[in-house]
Amino acid sequence: MAAAGAEAAVEEEKRVVEGDPESGGDSEDEGDSDSSGDGEDEEKENEAEIQRLEEQLSINAFDYNCHLDLIKLLRQEGELVKLRRARQKMSELFPLTEEIWLDWLKDEIKMASEISEREKVYELFERAVKDYICPEIWLEYAQYSIGGIGQEGGIEKVRSIFERALTAVGLHVTKGTALWEAYREFENAILETAQPAPGSVPSPEQQQMLCSQLERIHTLFRRQLGIPLLDMDTSYAEYEEWSEDPIPETTIKSYKKALQQLEKCKPYEEALLGAETPKLAEYQAYIDFEMKAGDPARIQLIYERALAENCLVPDLWARYNQYLDRQLKVKELVLSAHDRAVRNCPWTVGLWIQYLLAMERHGVDHCIISDMFEKALNAGFIQATDYVEIWQAYLDYLRRRVDFTQDSSKELEELRSAFARAVEYLKQEVEERFSESGDPSCTIMQNWARIEARLCNNMQKARELWDNIMTKGNAKYANMWLEYYNLERAHGDTQHCRKALHRAVQCTSDYPEHVCEVLLTLERIEGTLEDWDAAVQKTENRLARVNEQRAKAAEKEAALARLEEEKAEQRKQSRAEKKASKKAKKNRIGEKRKADDDDEGEWGQEEEEEQPSKRHKGDGDGLLLEEDMELETGLFGRSGPEKPDHPTNQKEKPSTSRKDVPKVLHDSSKDNITVFVSNLSYTMRDPEVKLKELFESCGEVAQIRPVFSNKGTFRGYCYVEFKDEKSAIQALSLDRKVVEGRPMFVSPCIDKNKNPDFKVFRYSTTLEKHKLFISGLPFSCTKEELEDICKAHGNVKDIRLVTNRAGKPKGLAYVEFENEAQASQAVLKMDGLTIKEHVIKVAISNPPLRKLPDKTEAGRASQFAVPRQIYGARGKGRTQLSMMPRALQRQTNPVAKAENGVVQNSPATSSECTEEPKKMSNADFARMLLNK
Repeated sequence: MAAAGAEAAVEEEKRVVEGDPESGGDSEDEGDSDSSGDGEDEEKENEAEIQRLEEQLSINAFDYNCHLDLIKLLRQEGELVKLRRARQKMSELFPLTEEIWLDWLKDEIKMASEISEREKVYELFERAVKDYICPEIWLEYAQYSIGGIGQEGGIEKVRSIFERALTAVGLHVTKGTALWEAYREFENAILETAQPAPGSVPSPEQQQMLCSQLERIHTLFRRQLGIPLLDMDTSYAEYEEWSEDPIPETTIKSYKKALQQLEKCKPYEEALLGAETPKLAEYQAYIDFEMKAGDPARIQLIYERALAENCLVPDLWARYNQYLDRQLKVKELVLSAHDRAVRNCPWTVGLWIQYLLAMERHGVDHCIISDMFEKALNAGFIQATDYVEIWQAYLDYLRRRVDFTQDSSKELEELRSAFARAVEYLKQEVEERFSESGDPSCTIMQNWARIEARLCNNMQKARELWDNIMTKGNAKYANMWLEYYNLERAHGDTQHCRKALHRAVQCTSDYPEHVCEVLLTLERIEGTLEDWDAAVQKTENRLARVNEQRAKAAEKEAALARLEEEKAEQRKQSRAEKKASKKAKKNRIGEKRKADDDDEGEWGQEEEEEQPSKRHKGDGDGLLLEEDMELETGLFGRSGPEKPDHPTNQKEKPSTSRKDVPKVLHDSSKDNITVFVSNLSYTMRDPEVKLKELFESCGEVAQIRPVFSNKGTFRGYCYVEFKDEKSAIQALSLDRKVVEGRPMFVSPCIDKNKNPDFKVFRYSTTLEKHKLFISGLPFSCTKEELEDICKAHGNVKDIRLVTNRAGKPKGLAYVEFENEAQASQAVLKMDGLTIKEHVIKVAISNPPLRKLPDKTEAGRASQFAVPRQIYGARGKGRTQLSMMPRALQRQTNPVAKAENGVVQNSPATSSECTEEPKKMSNADFARMLLNK
């Protein structure tokens, strides 16, 4: 019967929440059959969605957004039993926001009619006020408690809740006034009920109760006026009107002092009102202000206000907890804050360590601390080293519990067991997940060995541990051997010290000289003559081998350097030979044309004068004038300087260069309104038309200058000039947009001669804890398919599939989540997932640093290689060039050249020459330029 009654109550409440049409009788139109059918379809869809969300949560219980969606749907459908269960599960995993708690409390209040049900609502309120400090929840709690005033001790219970609310949020500058006023209204209501009937004389008991109630209201006014709150002047005026007696001088002084404090707080409150969520910077400034003032209650409140809007910021929690640990030191307050911190940011190992230390500091039971440590291990840290840190913190705690004056104890055995478990855990669990243990130097085993040697006097166990450490790849490091040697020196014997150093001399590869020196020092102090001779012989042999290996390595490096030099010289010689052959070929063609065109007179002479402007980089003697360079770099727009119409050339080969567009020089003063577009398809037809349609969405386009080769083919890049700078900045958003199957690169127009280090890369190259890097994806995987997989683990903000320059997928992707918590959970659930028979790898995005070339090698290569600014692939000119003829560039080189072209001095010898270069006349200079 009780179950049936509960079901009936639930059904009734379901109708109330939903607004059940049956409760409305016949008021609805029976003709709305279509809308009724639509409602049924929607209900079926909602039921299917509820089932899907429940299944998803059974797979991943830490999916925060999935919890929210499920609660929203269940409340919409009126499934209050399931709704209560869903809210309960979510509250066990996460602190709930103010909105979620208020919705939950209001739904439960509607159903609470009996005393036992009211008690459950009280319990729910107690849980709600512990998650965050929220004035609205406290106000709702106090007002709800007034409904139970008729019960035994009801008035005192209401007053107790109001007092707790004032302690928690009564100092809130903008929202505290509402609580003070509600409290006064409650006391005024009691005062009204205590008034005697008109015309009657109050009894002494009634008179005493009236006086005490009046004093209680006076006290509330005075307390409120001593706190800096908004609308203080209104409260003061209300007190003057209400009080029959003059306001005491002490109250006036405290009121003026509070007003002054309010003026100091106003700029920070106004900054919070004007800022956008999450207002972290504004809250931090407010916290700094309150920290200087030094009022613990106000500092705690501003921290709580900041955390209510920045609950996923680990650093803020860490600073708050540190303040509580060092200043307030109230057990319930401190432990509550630590618990909320790890529930909000479970992926942050530092918060867990702070929590364990706080629990130990306040004498929490060992079983509770151990359980909390197990929760930390299951929190899903994002780095292998995090597990090393949490294990070390727990082992430190266990070590402090041991009484080492006893030979054996339960605590000591627990400590040893924990050390062994830690080593095994890092080897199995952590290494399997991260492909590394996170403890390459075996710091946990080192600490274990120190405890065994120093505190337990068990050198045998310490030696076993160190032997294990050395077998894990640490035997080649001198510092590891010296650490072991120092332990033996302090707690072992000379024999084992000598044995350790002999092994160190044999195995160390990074600093063998240091180990050899320590061995000789030991034998000098404590060794016999035989020991000294053995040590000298061993160290000499070892250092001889080391020097021999280093000499071989240096010789190998020198051989590689010589090989590189020879290759560079060969490339230089090969380019010179090609240049000479092209020059000879061109001279033969020129002689033939001259013979054919002897009768053309002055026209042929004009063509001969213009001929230098037609040479390509690499033709003739290598002379490259500024006009040719501008043509190569695309500074003339689509075509180079127009060539005279030669009848013979037209017959031999029709010109494919585009002459209809006039030459346009690039104006560097317009770089701020120009963008550089590259990686376009070479086969693109009419690039101006295509790109103008594309870039017009960003603003008015002034000019588009595609760059063409000498043969008239499009080179895949161009300059887009806008009317204003704002349009050029907006055009950068089109970077990586796919155009004709290729990602188009859009970057600012920067002169790399002036800014050689300028590079455009729009994505971060540092650790981003809210972003995942996924590898091993099938090439056929689309962005939509990947989003469907990822959104099950959190709110996906962006997905980027990595492609090559041709737009083909590389099987890599970056997925950005809303916060670190969702990203860390996604790593746990998605790493090793199979997608279309491909096993993917998922990790937090942390790109490795680019390895910069060694400066010495780069310098050595530059002595023999042709400068990159002059020669590119196959000796052709590059696009980024200095506008200086090569003939002039050769004059800056100290290599001297004889009249027949034979080099007289090598670069090395010529650089040592101190003679002044011979001054040239204008005729010499012209002859050199024209190579005559």
